Amino acid sequence: MQYGEALNYLDEHASYEKTGRVESPSLDNINTFMDLMGQPQLSYPVIHITGTNGKGSTTQIITQLLIAHGLQVGTYTSPHLETLSERISRNNEPISEQDFADCVAAIADIEVIGGVRPSYFEIMTAAAFRYFADTAVDVAVIEVGMLGRWDATNVVNSSVAVITNIALDHTEFAGPRLEDIAFEKVGISKPGSVLVVGDTNEDLREIWNAAESAAVLLRGNDFEISENELAVGGRMIDVRTERAAYKDLPLPLHGQHQGENASIALTAVEEFFGNVLDIEVVREGFAAVKMPGRFEVLGRAPLVVIDGAHNPAGADVCAQVFFDDFSPEGKRILVVGALKGRDPQMLLSALRADEFDVVICCTAPSPRGLAANDLGSAAKQMGCEQVVVCETVEAACDIALNIAREEDAVLVAGSLYVVGSARTFLRRKL
Repeated sequence: MQYGEALNYLDEHASYEKTGRVESPSLDNINTFMDLMGQPQLSYPVIHITGTNGKGSTTQIITQLLIAHGLQVGTYTSPHLETLSERISRNNEPISEQDFADCVAAIADIEVIGGVRPSYFEIMTAAAFRYFADTAVDVAVIEVGMLGRWDATNVVNSSVAVITNIALDHTEFAGPRLEDIAFEKVGISKPGSVLVVGDTNEDLREIWNAAESAAVLLRGNDFEISENELAVGGRMIDVRTERAAYKDLPLPLHGQHQGENASIALTAVEEFFGNVLDIEVVREGFAAVKMPGRFEVLGRAPLVVIDGAHNPAGADVCAQVFFDDFSPEGKRILVVGALKGRDPQMLLSALRADEFDVVICCTAPSPRGLAANDLGSAAKQMGCEQVVVCETVEAACDIALNIAREEDAVLVAGSLYVVGSARTFLRRKL
């Protein structure tokens, strides 16, 4: 099988329009594939990560901390920004096209033998598990696709399970209460794993304490971020754990929330090793962290920022960083696109769209993309001063750059499909 054939196979197994509550969720499909593949996901230790927001950043920080300790690290994330191979990497090097095709070919053969039709995400997950086993990684850092308990990744036996935070999202699958979301996410914890929880909502503590785990560490109780200050190029943070105090740690990511994510990641890695970490190794790991598409600054004059703030909780954080940390002085221009199933007014309100001088609405490049006209109507209803509607992300970004002067600021936010397309376009233009 060649790479193009692997992509076609994946597309044949995609269910882009599938939404709504799954009445009988099951891990039977992925378990069947793992059995027929010889349980590759059990051949290396795993740090497993879920949460409503911050999964990607926390996953990346954990990966870099482990690499700084000299380990060979497999990382599985979703979705991708620009290329599918970003989802599966070894020491942050994306899987090659041929290795990916070989993994997918093996899964296609097993589909015939096992008589079970996998989903797109199950194929990607099985491919990642096989690749990590074939390349003999020392540890795998696995990001949950959605929720946790019934996610295809939840066939691993994690050494450390991480929950970044809890907010209302994917309520078509779980909810409507925060407690319901938390129950699904805590399902990644295993009897032998340490559960590290970044959410500080006291109402959810009973759920964490009832988890199947060897130990539970809660942010604000067992670990905390004691300093989290704005610094050149990101944050300067101090982190306290049960074992040590780590001071003066530069983190090259923007936003207070990234400091919190870093404290969760550091604690998870400390628990993985079961020991205090060398502070210079921690600094080395933090310094190497890069988060494409997560409040990523692509240009300075004008300021051009992209952020995959795809739900209201993430959008609220995005707006806070944009207005408070960067406090743009000139005209503020928002390029935004979303997927169907999101409440456009909630997303725009969280982004503080009515505080922008111009709002440019586009259609996310996905079969589930919300029509630009619908998003534009929502922006007009909430009183946005100037609303522009265009079909493509590229056209929206082009308009934004033509409007913006050196003192102005452009924010591209919403669906990761929008941010990924914008990143490709803007890096060519800036």
